[in-house]
Amino acid sequence: MAPTEKARLSRVRSYAIRGRITSAQKEALYRHWHDFGIDYSPELLILDRVFGRAAPRILEVGSGMGDCTAALADRYRENDYLAVEVHRPGVGSLLRHAVSLGLSNVRIISHDVMDVLRDQLPERSLDEVYIFFPDPWPKKRHHKRRLVNVRFLDLLVPRMKDNARLFLATDLADLAGDMLRVCDAHAGLVNLAGKGNFAPRPAWRPATKFERRGKRGNQPAWELCFARAGSMSG
Repeated sequence: MAPTEKARLSRVRSYAIRGRITSAQKEALYRHWHDFGIDYSPELLILDRVFGRAAPRILEVGSGMGDCTAALADRYRENDYLAVEVHRPGVGSLLRHAVSLGLSNVRIISHDVMDVLRDQLPERSLDEVYIFFPDPWPKKRHHKRRLVNVRFLDLLVPRMKDNARLFLATDLADLAGDMLRVCDAHAGLVNLAGKGNFAPRPAWRPATKFERRGKRGNQPAWELCFARAGSMSG
């Protein structure tokens, strides 16, 4: 095995595969993956070819069960949405949403986002990036598994266009502070709420399934909004 392959296999993952897949989700994967799915390959994607047009491109990292992705793609059909989700139940659920809503502006990659960023997404190709309620890994010994870290941002930021926005949300105070600290410290990002500050909730962001569960427990959400540093006009 090549050294680079060994490094990838030994890398700390930001996710753990879990959850049962339903028969309906399995059927959606079987019937509709070829319509919406992009198989991982270490080759750059030509996104205009993938979506069949030129349009604003939004990357959602960890689309969960796909309810938020589908709602946004339905509401803003002028945008293209690329969802990266490793959990097969979530992928199957998003496929079902996409079919039922008649969406043509959604594509899905079911693979580790670190590989997707490094190998598949061209530089300066993204207009917005959404990371809503990532796995919090609340135990201190698991903090190294949290998605938003320097290594992740070093891959993500070059894929963002000038003025591209990065939106994040979580209902865990410790994770919120961690993401704020890491993003504030990155030279490629500017906090649009002011360094050290959380942002107001974007009016356009639908509540996710996990957020609705949290609200029943009176859990607040912390929002963050950053822009790629550089040209900041508009």
